[in-house]
Amino acid sequence: MKLIVGLGNPGTEYEKTRHNAGFLLIDRFCDKLGVKLDKNKCKAQYGVARYKGEKIIIAKPQTYMNLSGQAVSSLMHFYDIPVEDLIVCHDDLDLPVGKLRLRRQGSAGGQKGMASIIDHLGTSRIDRIRIGISKDKNIETKDYVLGKFSKEDRKILDEVLDKGADALLYALDHDFDLVMTKFN
Repeated sequence: MKLIVGLGNPGTEYEKTRHNAGFLLIDRFCDKLGVKLDKNKCKAQYGVARYKGEKIIIAKPQTYMNLSGQAVSSLMHFYDIPVEDLIVCHDDLDLPVGKLRLRRQGSAGGQKGMASIIDHLGTSRIDRIRIGISKDKNIETKDYVLGKFSKEDRKILDEVLDKGADALLYALDHDFDLVMTKFN
């Protein structure tokens, strides 16, 4: 069984903000699999898919970004999922819009949702897909990440979300090292 999590903030006011890039990727992945996130438990909205006989939990924490670890650790405990079967998708200010970066482990890199997950799980060895949102030095970080994508960036983001959804699908059949080689 695998757990695939996208990070973001719940609520319509955050729907298409830069900080919700992880949620946007989960939506695109669900579209590919034909899955609906129709369950609420463990402080998360989630759905269950079957892929080649394997159960896949696809989730969006509903705790707000900075507390994402609560939902992720609760889901992992409830479904008895080891950290090796977790993939987290989140935004990254240090990557330009249009860039996807897959990593096997590492620090949170300033991403507070990832920091919360690392803290709750007690390890930084977590497979992740980082989605570039760039940064604007003229706008305070909080305001920037909670802002919406420009029309130009949204077009670029659509391509990245397709590529990210393909990477997640590929990860269901392949070791994450192979996924990184193919999609980085």
